[in-house]
Amino acid sequence: MQVLNFPTYNFRFKNSENKIYIFDVVRKKFVILQPEEWVRQHVVHYLLEEKKYPLSLINVEKQLKVNGLVKRYDIIIFKPDGRISILIECKAPDIQISQVTFDQIAQYNIQLQADYLMVTNGQQHFYCKMDFDQEKYSFLKDIPDFNR
Repeated sequence: MQVLNFPTYNFRFKNSENKIYIFDVVRKKFVILQPEEWVRQHVVHYLLEEKKYPLSLINVEKQLKVNGLVKRYDIIIFKPDGRISILIECKAPDIQISQVTFDQIAQYNIQLQADYLMVTNGQQHFYCKMDFDQEKYSFLKDIPDFNR
């Protein structure tokens, strides 16, 4: 897999039936290593190791309904009170981040109401703070660290 624009992390891998798997500490299982999964696992470790979010507040790849359609988000970080703090959309490194990507995460966020959004392809990272009253978002340099 290619080098991403994240610190270096130690991952657990296994090879089974000619496929490489990576261990997901959130889902507590090995998952097939695809380019988007490579990015997602880097984000998870970034959240845990750099931003100090507790593992118990991170959720990966769950379904939600948007306009009656079943969709799947990549990563959510919850607040200790159960509300959603950050919604993260991961793309494979060869996928350009575009307005379509932001439209996708914004549509998910209509229902989820996360305070912050992150969109990444492993090379470029975009961070936004939501302003629901003004119905807009402003770009940030990074997402906030976890604070108790």
